[in-house]
Amino acid sequence: MYDQNMHPMSSAASNALMSLQNRGATNSANTAGGASATAGNVATPQNLFANPAIQPSSVINLSNSSDVVIGPMTQYQGPVTIYQYMDATVEARSMQANGGGITNNRHTATATSIQTISTSTKILFAFVLIVLIIIGFIAYLELRHNRRNDDKREILFGNNYDTGTFPNLGNGHLVVDREQWGTSEQAKNLTHPLRHPIPYVMITHVGVQSTPCFTIYKCSIKMRTLQDSSIAEKGLPDISSNFYVGNDGNIYVGRGWDYANTYANNSLSVTFMGDYIRHIPDEKQIDAVRYLLAYGITNKHLAIDYKLVAQNQTKSTRSPGLNVYKEIIKFPHWYPCGMDGNPGCGVELGMSGTWNGTM
Repeated sequence: MYDQNMHPMSSAASNALMSLQNRGATNSANTAGGASATAGNVATPQNLFANPAIQPSSVINLSNSSDVVIGPMTQYQGPVTIYQYMDATVEARSMQANGGGITNNRHTATATSIQTISTSTKILFAFVLIVLIIIGFIAYLELRHNRRNDDKREILFGNNYDTGTFPNLGNGHLVVDREQWGTSEQAKNLTHPLRHPIPYVMITHVGVQSTPCFTIYKCSIKMRTLQDSSIAEKGLPDISSNFYVGNDGNIYVGRGWDYANTYANNSLSVTFMGDYIRHIPDEKQIDAVRYLLAYGITNKHLAIDYKLVAQNQTKSTRSPGLNVYKEIIKFPHWYPCGMDGNPGCGVELGMSGTWNGTM
């Protein structure tokens, strides 16, 4: 009776044992020879499960059955309260088995936060880098635009440029000032100012089998030679002409815009540095003169309707040479005075017909 109360499945177990006994007896009776044992003499151990050679079958076939219970079944009447107690060691093992529990969750959350921050930092860095690239590109375009504007400026001519640099007329034509080509200390102060706007521009050349110069170095030496010759041999206070143009395409300052030349008080003289009866001027040399005259009009040094003449139109001379003369008569301001029955140059201004200056 005690056994039944403590083991609810004893009845079911007994039935299972009886089934196994019958199965074992049947198997023994069918054994070939039947010499070792008979069905009636089979000894069944009191505890079937104590015999390791005989194990209960794991297969139970049921058919046409209802309300079958295999295993313990406990029924409770009335309210039930269930309490769970867990040993600290068991809890620790459970947490370890679950990958660290709360601590692992904290590490995972921290790693996730770090990963999120790292991703945000990368996005921010990429954004800043893109902004810097855009700013740099805009700055490059602006500098390039300003540089192009600087190249297109008509001129940096006068005292508005850095010492030691050459002002630019435009299109690569430099203006070489007196100090830059090495003016002589023997030059005297000029006393005859040139009134603006200047009504006439006269073109001449050095002549006398002079060789053209093709570099700023050679042209600077020629300028100093011409100045020394004007002072020492001709008794002039300074070099003769207002401006000189070399075959290097640069303009060299003689007396400049403000003082009269030795040819006529009311004219601006531009001299080609060479003998252009024998030599041919370069295209960049002609272009430099065009830029110089355009600068004169822009800055009101020259009259808007100034008249351009060759020296051989004012006196009997071969200057500025046939090769230069053929070029200047193509200029829009060329004026055919003193030729083909036209009045002499400067007559309307009361200028002498020969334009012989001694200043």
